[in-house]
Amino acid sequence: MIGDGYLEVDGPKSAVVARRLLDSGVANPRPRLLPSPQEVTIVVPLCNNAEGLARLLAVLRGHHVIVVDDGSDVPVRIPRSRGTRCRVTVVRNDRRGGPAAARNAGLRAATTDFVAFLDSDVVPRSGWLEVMLGHFSDPGVALVAPRIVALDPKSTALARYEHTRSSLDLGRRESAVRSRGLVSYVPSAALLVRRRALLAEGGFDESMHVAEDVDLCWRLERAGWRLRYEPAAHVAHDHRVRFRAWFGRKLFYGTGAAPLSERHSGLVSPLSVPSWTVLAAFGFATRTVWGRLGAIMTLIMVWGRLRRVFTELDNPTRIAAIYLTRGFVGGLWRLASALCRHYWPVTLLAMILSRRIRQIAITMAIADGVADWFTHRDAGGLDPVRYVIYKRLDDIGYGAGLWLGALRARSPEALKPTVPPY
Repeated sequence: MIGDGYLEVDGPKSAVVARRLLDSGVANPRPRLLPSPQEVTIVVPLCNNAEGLARLLAVLRGHHVIVVDDGSDVPVRIPRSRGTRCRVTVVRNDRRGGPAAARNAGLRAATTDFVAFLDSDVVPRSGWLEVMLGHFSDPGVALVAPRIVALDPKSTALARYEHTRSSLDLGRRESAVRSRGLVSYVPSAALLVRRRALLAEGGFDESMHVAEDVDLCWRLERAGWRLRYEPAAHVAHDHRVRFRAWFGRKLFYGTGAAPLSERHSGLVSPLSVPSWTVLAAFGFATRTVWGRLGAIMTLIMVWGRLRRVFTELDNPTRIAAIYLTRGFVGGLWRLASALCRHYWPVTLLAMILSRRIRQIAITMAIADGVADWFTHRDAGGLDPVRYVIYKRLDDIGYGAGLWLGALRARSPEALKPTVPPY
């Protein structure tokens, strides 16, 4: 059925094969048919950002736009001017309910099959809507998200860091969105959704003022819907590039883990590494003969088990060694990242109490930062020194929010690592 790398769905059998390939992540969709852009209503939740709204409306053409004014100090009024080339309806909430409530108000007011949510601080690029609409030729798709890029990529060093490492930018690789996948959620700054699917799931959780987009993605997935991340569609976001606002936003994002862990037990874990990786890493970190010997023995035992898994393949010894090396190096990176980001208060306390741990932690923080810079570097980006400094501040802000959220919830659930045996 797949002769040239493409599978065309032309009947029940090919549809079953296509579904399995898409759900497994082996294949990506290339739809040929798409709904009309006229079937899309754009919903803009807004609170005290008239300048951003005017900028956004200036680039929208021929759409019905519902602006949900969520209790702005000065009620929103849309001026009749040549710069606005779309039909705009304003829905006013006298009392602020938060972004989730504002989006739900727009969702209920819309009548089209599809709804695009755009925050007032974004500017969609040309072709953004058409690229995403094609995914809805698959009746199982409920939500598609574009890549969020920087509106201001170079004005300051912080702007250049955000351009490279924004929390909203999920990268260049297209993917299905799954709770345990490489792309586990998509941000609500820009989303295109099937309206009936969201209404059936109750829309956004209005009790959540952070991470409501993650919660929505996971609820839709649990209901059996498919979600896609489409990086060919670009929407520019006006990132916070002043340090105080930027750091506060990182801390705010961190507080979302606690309410998520209450709603989605087992899915919110700062760290997931096999127990053998933890044991081997701890053994090497002791810098003792017995510790290193224990670490080596642990790796040999895991290699032996992997070799038995691949025993029917050619050269199972080499294959097992490759997978062991990749798994151990990847696990070490996740450990280092978590100790610098999610668990930095614990790492800091250990550094105060132990000189050896202090040396290891400083080396780990620098190595993790440089590796992250190398992975995400691009033309015009920051040099490694400034990048590592901003990366560590980024991690401190998010980690502080994570612990603050856990304290507010009086629950350690969002802090618990997942350590499976293999």
